[in-house]
Amino acid sequence: MNYQPDLNQSPSDNKKRYISVVFFVVLATTLLFMAGKFGMGSNEIEVANDNPTLWQRVTGIFTLSKDKEPTIDEDLEYVMPENDKNRWDILVLGIRGEDQEDADATGALLTDTMMILSYDQTTKKTSLVSIPRDFYVRIYGTKRDKINTAYEIGVLRKNGLGFSKKLLSRITGVYIDNVIVLDFSSFKKIIDDLGGIDVTLDQPFSENQQWGYEFSLPAGPNHLDGQNALYYVRSRFSSNDFDRADRQQKVIMAVKDKILALNLIEDPIKTLTILNTLRSNIETDLGIWDASGLVDLAKQFGGAEENVKRYVITTQNLVYETHLQTDVGNLYVLLPNGDNLQGIKQLFKDILN
Repeated sequence: MNYQPDLNQSPSDNKKRYISVVFFVVLATTLLFMAGKFGMGSNEIEVANDNPTLWQRVTGIFTLSKDKEPTIDEDLEYVMPENDKNRWDILVLGIRGEDQEDADATGALLTDTMMILSYDQTTKKTSLVSIPRDFYVRIYGTKRDKINTAYEIGVLRKNGLGFSKKLLSRITGVYIDNVIVLDFSSFKKIIDDLGGIDVTLDQPFSENQQWGYEFSLPAGPNHLDGQNALYYVRSRFSSNDFDRADRQQKVIMAVKDKILALNLIEDPIKTLTILNTLRSNIETDLGIWDASGLVDLAKQFGGAEENVKRYVITTQNLVYETHLQTDVGNLYVLLPNGDNLQGIKQLFKDILN
């Protein structure tokens, strides 16, 4: 998509905004996939959807139909949307990574977290939407599976980025322009390279089960290094997935604030260090070092937190939990309310209005 920088801004201002948003877009994504399954964000959007039937809520168990069903290409719900020239949608995928000790057992290429970062050139609004990894959808042909398998299946087909972009476009009803894939091996180092981040807590936070000792933070302002930031966004045993996602979003905004506060243009050593970390830990089809559209995006991210609409798809809004009897046994999944994608697509259609 073609975006033009604001010609009324000075070259140095545009350059600084550009550098800042490059780091923010990529660094923020390293935090997103730490959420695990899904969580709670803040939003003011009314999304029309049908509630699950009483039978679905009571049983919570479905048996897959043995009847012949249409393929994904024949299913009208999965029609590929047209490219909207006024929108820019970036799919962010977080994977465990193949360098982790338990990668083979846990699935190195399965997506732990999936986010869509959207920017509307007309409304000048930005949004971040989380999609839960247990969301059960069509994948290809007549195959259905959890959405977190999409990237892995794409990689096996020698097209991880393209396959993921096309599938998410079909599910959300918005054309995905670009995709970024990262593992979390660089998270701690990047935060430390930035000199840490600052978050303010409304109440004390503690996790006494997950890390071998009691990790705790007091209410009020906290300065977190890479290790503490990692614990803060990944802790889940003492709380829940919804709370964890809310913590993630706080950290994302803290990263943005830190990047914008740093004068990276005048600190080439710090800039080079962070660039090297990023380049060795991301896979993307985005021309991230020369995309002029990042200049416009920087203006939006450079504002207050309320300028970014945050939404997390959960059982409190657009999906419900159940179990499916499959070839691999009784599988926990999330299905869309009303058993159709109408609510999901309406969310992505309206969120930037």
